[in-house]
Amino acid sequence: MAATTAMVAGCGGMRAGQIVAARSSVPAAGSPSTPTPTPTPPPPRAIDCARTPCVALTFDDGPGEHTGRLLDDLRREGARATFFLLGQNVAPHRDLVRRMALEGHEVANHSWSHPQLTGMSPDAVRSQVRRTNEAVREASGMTPTLFRPPYGATDGKVARAVGMPQIMWSVDTLDWRDRSAARVARIGVREPGKGGIVLLHDIHRTTVEAVPRMLSGLKKRGFTLVTVSEMFHGKQLRPGHKYKNR
Repeated sequence: MAATTAMVAGCGGMRAGQIVAARSSVPAAGSPSTPTPTPTPPPPRAIDCARTPCVALTFDDGPGEHTGRLLDDLRREGARATFFLLGQNVAPHRDLVRRMALEGHEVANHSWSHPQLTGMSPDAVRSQVRRTNEAVREASGMTPTLFRPPYGATDGKVARAVGMPQIMWSVDTLDWRDRSAARVARIGVREPGKGGIVLLHDIHRTTVEAVPRMLSGLKKRGFTLVTVSEMFHGKQLRPGHKYKNR
């Protein structure tokens, strides 16, 4: 993977009738107010991917400038995905991270700044993971439970320091190298098998452009688009272990 995330209207313009109407809508002092309920993410769907053909689309390195469009496309098709987020990209895109959670997508950890973890000390690795978890939790209310090592580079030392299941992939679209929406869509539709995990990057415009064709093509092949946790529903994922498909 390529290395690299109230206007208050014045009353001067109101007519008298508008002012009266506005005043009449204000609750009287002492009257009980109904608190606005806080939106909460939907629960994982009870999909048995041992029986149902499932594919998990996963997006690395975001959020970015194209992520909002991607979320629109996923919502339109009723598809869920997993986002492996870089901690340093979370704060500039807090609303997108919150939206991911509220729309049923999975928010996961891809380190803070995309370093080669195998060349770092355990303390430095833990810092990369901890800071990202904190940023995601603050933005979305959800704490990541899954990790993807940058570049897919990991070893025993990294696995122990991370302390989370490591999610790899069974299909690499190479979208970071081949900036062609047509090619990414072709690979993303043809290559996944049952229980497959597809590697994508939502920081690339061409990748996001490919997604509608991927969703349509995978559905025609009979696949249900799920998050990684939905994919492994009923299976216990072990910290430090690597998983590339169901």
